[in-house]
Amino acid sequence: MTDTPRTDVLVVGSGIMGSVVARLLRDTDPALRITMVDGGTAIGEVPGRHLHDVDDPVLWSRYNEQVTTGIQGMYTGAEVVRDVAGSLTELPPGMFHALAFGEDAEAMPATALAWNAGGMGVHWTAATPWPAGDEVFDFGDPARWAADLDTARRVLAVTPSPIGPTEVGRLVLDVLRRRYDGTGPDDRGPQPMPMAVTASASGPLPRTAPGTVFPPLATGGDPAFTLVTRTLVTSLVMSDGRVTGARLRRVADGAESELRADAVVVCADALRTPQLLFASGIRPDALARHLNEHAFVTARVLLDLDRFGLDLDALPLPRTGEFCTDSLWLPQTGAAQPFHGQIMNRTYVDDDGRPLAHSVGLSLYVPVESRPENRLVFSDTETDLAGMPRIGIEFGYSDSDRALIRRALAEVGALAEEFGPFDPHTERALLPPGSSLHLTGTVRSGTADDGTSVCDPDGRVWGFDNLYLAGNGVIPTAMAANVTLTGTVTAVRAAHAVAERLALMGVGS
Repeated sequence: MTDTPRTDVLVVGSGIMGSVVARLLRDTDPALRITMVDGGTAIGEVPGRHLHDVDDPVLWSRYNEQVTTGIQGMYTGAEVVRDVAGSLTELPPGMFHALAFGEDAEAMPATALAWNAGGMGVHWTAATPWPAGDEVFDFGDPARWAADLDTARRVLAVTPSPIGPTEVGRLVLDVLRRRYDGTGPDDRGPQPMPMAVTASASGPLPRTAPGTVFPPLATGGDPAFTLVTRTLVTSLVMSDGRVTGARLRRVADGAESELRADAVVVCADALRTPQLLFASGIRPDALARHLNEHAFVTARVLLDLDRFGLDLDALPLPRTGEFCTDSLWLPQTGAAQPFHGQIMNRTYVDDDGRPLAHSVGLSLYVPVESRPENRLVFSDTETDLAGMPRIGIEFGYSDSDRALIRRALAEVGALAEEFGPFDPHTERALLPPGSSLHLTGTVRSGTADDGTSVCDPDGRVWGFDNLYLAGNGVIPTAMAANVTLTGTVTAVRAAHAVAERLALMGVGS
């Protein structure tokens, strides 16, 4: 009889959050045994490499064609796919709508799941605006929040203004500043979008991805780290207020096994993290409630060159390997300007590469009230394509949400008209729920085990001393901005807490 294998830390999920946890744990202890498990496998040859940076020209072209929309939900295509695959073994690595994964997700039809090593971290746009005001959850310790946010920026390699502003981008910023300056602090005025990229003088800008956050995920070379792909964590094993390990199931043949661990960090996204807890019998009152996603209002307008005194040949062209000329940010500043604006501009060219027109892409994210009735509901009898409890989504907008969405639609229309002729009926839209892929709140953190949160500020699940959660689902606040940088703060906190706990136990070197 063979002994059950053992690791010091089990990380469930290989996306940005899991890679940040592994990176910070490794920085703390070079000998700590870390095992990372993911149901998917690599897209291309290298696990955890961003699709923007893959060597395969087919994969690269497909990714760039999808990302040019600037709409995360369209990375899976313009149409929502509802046909469920016959089995997991038939699915190639990539992104799939939750409906196509067998979930009851009609309330958020554009919601998608990553089924690949590296998770959403190989697909994301790498925008990393920082949260402010009501988005911040510092739990009364602003100094710690600031330190953890700085760590998140460092591990994601955030660059302040990597794409633009070009000369035309500066004209767009001038319009934004005339309209919005004075609505908030100086550092919250219109500005280039900070992004998690590697700056360079020319050529494409490599995106931060799980394999760059934690290189052993992509390249190996760490004898104390093990990446296990095409393997599902189906439940956690518990004893006396501790998680002793996890049950695993191999996708290829259904073979089951168990892995023991001194600590477990679940970073499986805002849908599958609570799903795993439910499947394990961990079902606190707040589990899967407070599901949140900002509403997504988008518009696109052609810049009126005569109005701005521009010639066609003055229009900027994107640098090699990039699809937009400028990536700009309109931060939310509270009630006076509650929307997060993401402005991605591009020049259209003819077959000979000569400029034809310049498009200003305007997206406003509208914060949505955090309410317990917006939630995931897990079935005790039905399963999804992975054989896990089927997820039902209950989500809707409150009267306050709808009023703010109407305000955003009016605002984006008025803003578009500052740049050129604009038809709101054909060039503006409120996208279906799920379109941003920025789901939060389903395993939210809090300061007390009072039924309104699933875990403490460090991500430790209430009632357990060695089970931690990290990722966007832990965010307890209503977000306007892109959520990845904010979600990374939860991974920073979980990693620090796990490292401290293991050091006290004498685990590792």
